[in-house]
Amino acid sequence: MEESLILLISIVLLVIGLLGTLLPVLPGLLLSLCGLLIYKFGGNSELSMWWIWIFSILTIISTVLNYVIPAKTNKKYGGTRYGSIGSFIGTILGILFIPIPFGFLIGMFAGVFFGELLHDSRDRKKAFNSMKGAFIGFLYGTGFNFLVGLAMLLVVVLDIFKY
Repeated sequence: MEESLILLISIVLLVIGLLGTLLPVLPGLLLSLCGLLIYKFGGNSELSMWWIWIFSILTIISTVLNYVIPAKTNKKYGGTRYGSIGSFIGTILGILFIPIPFGFLIGMFAGVFFGELLHDSRDRKKAFNSMKGAFIGFLYGTGFNFLVGLAMLLVVVLDIFKY
């Protein structure tokens, strides 16, 4: 395959992957990692294997943290398991049934809120605090994913222009 086509495919995957760190309908870091791997192994790149290992490990860590962080911040802000389960269900329903950008967030917040109300229908303050915790957890996870995706893109761009 022609070198410039491989380069284009890898850059497109890295950029779409970076966007995917913000939009949960795209597997962000996995697309970015695929772009990095295509760049490394598809052409004449002399990118160090250390970068491949580092970003592979960070992608695995990020995948685990995407499940752990929201649950932990939810609990930190007084949420219960009901809110965590509601968050998961709401996110899925938001992706499927709220056809607007970031509909998943609306679904996530509604899921946390209603999940907490199922646990204790009288404590709306606790439900709102749980929503706050879920949002903060979302920001932490998304921020980490975005930074890792951006770092992958920068490593490739800097490697391209070093010659």
